[in-house]
Amino acid sequence: MGQKYLMDSNVIIDYLGNKLPAKTTILIDGLPIIISIITRIEIVGWFNATNKQIQKLMSFSDKALVYPLNEEIILQTINIRQKCKIKLPDAIIAATAIVNKLTLITHDIDDYSSIKNLKIIDSWKM
Repeated sequence: MGQKYLMDSNVIIDYLGNKLPAKTTILIDGLPIIISIITRIEIVGWFNATNKQIQKLMSFSDKALVYPLNEEIILQTINIRQKCKIKLPDAIIAATAIVNKLTLITHDIDDYSSIKNLKIIDSWKM
């Protein structure tokens, strides 16, 4: 079975805004949509989004497999927060990827670089 990917919020916003490099867009076009519950909250609750953008983001997240918080993700999040200086939403996203053996696609590489066992790729450098 091939590699599965967890999409970070910035990747989804860039993807739906047609801002990603062609190689990344082609990859995402062929992937099942997998996101964390935190990503769903972030994209649908995007503060500066227009109503049209919110509708597009809601439609995208409705098609996604959304991983909820569970005890294993919570414990992994706690572990990450104890070892790394990272924002709670990013720690939950990273924990979701680690627990579910997913590679995180993000452009915020620096936010996640200190987390061991996290497979990560930069959406702008594929």
